[in-house]
Amino acid sequence: MAHKADDEYDYLFKVVLIGDSGVGKSNLLSRFTRNEFCLESKSTIGVEFATRSIQVDGKTIKAQIWDTAGQERYRAITSAYYRGAVGALLVYDITKHVTYENVERWLKELRDHADSNIVIMLVGNKSDLKHLRGVPTDDAQAFSEKEGLSFIETSALESTNVEKAFQRILTEIYRIVSKKALASEESPTAGPGEGTTIVMDTDSATPQRSTCCSG
Repeated sequence: MAHKADDEYDYLFKVVLIGDSGVGKSNLLSRFTRNEFCLESKSTIGVEFATRSIQVDGKTIKAQIWDTAGQERYRAITSAYYRGAVGALLVYDITKHVTYENVERWLKELRDHADSNIVIMLVGNKSDLKHLRGVPTDDAQAFSEKEGLSFIETSALESTNVEKAFQRILTEIYRIVSKKALASEESPTAGPGEGTTIVMDTDSATPQRSTCCSG
């Protein structure tokens, strides 16, 4: 069986990163897509995205991960950022309880602007700083269960559970989407090599490809 070229995929999923500034969203993005971590964190104004393909059940899933890149400071994230997103990682910092307190506000914004079927994962980042922990794992786990979210703790610095977090959410999205595809097989399919694009109407936003530690 021939291998797919880099630009070929079966599914393209848009996943957004949300949460307070400074919780490590950009480093989760760079760790997953390029296996890089930037110690000198900075906010970039605008929308960044990076892509990476993974295999799920023999299918090539191309993930397009969008990062708010500083907009959360101005609370000016628009519906265009959420449009077409099929997954969201809602990130807080386990050492800063206020970032966890704000999770409810982010969840409300997500539910106001994103598709009602979006798959949401709560991510407690910076798990390497256990000695500074401000948010008990059990509290976040209980909140996730109450809200119907999946939950994981990660460390972008040590590369702990970052791969697992993205693999889990992309697999969950794939299972939902592939079931829907089976149910509507009579609908037109994409042309050869195009795959099924589950990203819609992103033209109104002007994303730039993410670069690490630039500028």
